[in-house]
Amino acid sequence: MAMSFAEEECKIRRITEIELRTGGTNPANEIHENVVEVMREVGKELGERIPRKMDDIEIASCDMIVTMGCSTLDTSEMGTEVMVWDLEDPGSASIEECREIRNDIKTRVQKLFDSIEETGIHG
Repeated sequence: MAMSFAEEECKIRRITEIELRTGGTNPANEIHENVVEVMREVGKELGERIPRKMDDIEIASCDMIVTMGCSTLDTSEMGTEVMVWDLEDPGSASIEECREIRNDIKTRVQKLFDSIEETGIHG
């Protein structure tokens, strides 16, 4: 969900200097059906996306990492900015709870991009 909203923010704000990556330290085998459904409700199609694992080298190459709160990532010795969004796992949530999580993620992504624009990080 966050990746889809981040891609949208880059398009809306015409940001091309940021490379977005998505993945996890312990990804699911597939995107949960309730997530696909609630994203479809807002015009986002996730059916073709496949969860993937990010390895330590890829993670270390990032300037910023946003976790959804379920990461097993140890960032204590990394020089990377880490934001922890302690969110409920939408895969085990009811459809209504999943909608609330989706809306929360969208708001957080928009605020993150507001901050990026304010600080001029993207160029």
